[in-house]
Amino acid sequence: MIKINPKKLDERNNYKILSSIVVPRPIAFVTTLNSDFSINGAPFSFFNVVSGMPPLISISVLRKNGKLKDTARNILRNKEFVVHLTTIDNINKVNLSSKEYDQNQSEIDILNFASINSDIISTPGVTNAKIRIEVKLEKHLTFEENGVNTVDLFIGKVVMYYLDSDVYENTYINFKKLSPIGRLSGNKYLTTNGIINIIRPK
Repeated sequence: MIKINPKKLDERNNYKILSSIVVPRPIAFVTTLNSDFSINGAPFSFFNVVSGMPPLISISVLRKNGKLKDTARNILRNKEFVVHLTTIDNINKVNLSSKEYDQNQSEIDILNFASINSDIISTPGVTNAKIRIEVKLEKHLTFEENGVNTVDLFIGKVVMYYLDSDVYENTYINFKKLSPIGRLSGNKYLTTNGIINIIRPK
């Protein structure tokens, strides 16, 4: 066995190893409200279920040079967000949203996502997903390395599910019709038909 002490690795190489080990990862396309009420949209593959009862999910938002990303800033201000499941049908638009845009610049408008009002929270979602969930913030945690905050972990409570009628059958999800896509590492993604490569925008 090869032994590697994470303390001897820099951030980039720790990320490379962890993101290659914990695979495949579902991709949350998260919408939040900017301070000017435009809609921010961004993908996160550090995303998972925390609990079934209460229904909790988590997303981890990495900081850049210790600074909050727009999604994290918006969640902290509004205490809510909408998560959309990324599938083979919307991966191209979701991938384009990973490009860095100016603060308060709406990826939803730029990429022509179709927005839709939520029922329980104020933050809109988008119609470009077979599954979306409204979420209220339950807990926010930060973690630091060498005295610098490096990540914001959000645990949210699901307050509404929206499931496409084609994929929800007898209380189960039809994965063949859903066609989920999972993040591997680098440009590789796992689909129900195998591995594909998608280049992230610069």
